[in-house]
Amino acid sequence: MRLDKIAAYFMDNSSLVALQIVEGVLHRMNLVISEEEKQQAIVMYIKFFQYLGQSILEDKEDVPEDLLVWSKQNAEHQVTSGGKISEIAVRYPPTRAVFADLITKLSDDFAISLKEWTTIITKFNSMLDISLNETILAFEKLSEEYKEKTKKELAERSAPVVLIQEAVAVLPLVGEIDSYRASYIVERVVPSISDLQLQYIIIDYSGILHLNQEIARYLKEIGDILVLLGIDVIVTGLRPELAMTVVNSGMDMSAYKTFIHVKRALDWINSKID
Repeated sequence: MRLDKIAAYFMDNSSLVALQIVEGVLHRMNLVISEEEKQQAIVMYIKFFQYLGQSILEDKEDVPEDLLVWSKQNAEHQVTSGGKISEIAVRYPPTRAVFADLITKLSDDFAISLKEWTTIITKFNSMLDISLNETILAFEKLSEEYKEKTKKELAERSAPVVLIQEAVAVLPLVGEIDSYRASYIVERVVPSISDLQLQYIIIDYSGILHLNQEIARYLKEIGDILVLLGIDVIVTGLRPELAMTVVNSGMDMSAYKTFIHVKRALDWINSKID
């Protein structure tokens, strides 16, 4: 059978065909990639064509595990490097086109009929479709996980508790404080503060970029919780525009001692301790 011969060709010449596909796609797209990435693609396509040959011989419909792993790795690389899934997806159409050209050229050598040509193309495209779907699904899943991890890391960095002397700590609020970070402070940072056996905590607003009324209420809630824990709360770094937001939110901050910056607050605390 002619399909048996073309299947054997793919299996016996998988390295050559893989190289032709990879170089053909790069040429069509005028794309330059690293030698390492090129070699990884060639290795994957070697296995791809070996499996395609077996699939034609045995009339299999599934795909090799290596293809699924490679697809997931592509997705992971795009997520961690900040790339877009479209940068991977755009490579699939030229891959189909390069393979179609290859099969067309091999048609004469193996006397492939139109029906056989269609069978081979269909199997090839089916495997690519599964690879593309796997890549997109993995990208979406990993993107969500990466976003959550990043949000958590940013939340940790945005509100570190710094013990500056016995029974006194500073909670510097840094960057953009959104509802997620504010909730993180309530759920994670406040419990850790209660374990430090503090008498005073200085909540420093000077590192906050922007403050809206919703976040201001969150931060007031944090201060109130600390007061209920028996800790004296001191507020520093409220720039005029931040103070205006607090006032417009209708919150009463009179229960807190306020200073323009941390040094003033620390001087006041030490005067009380002395």
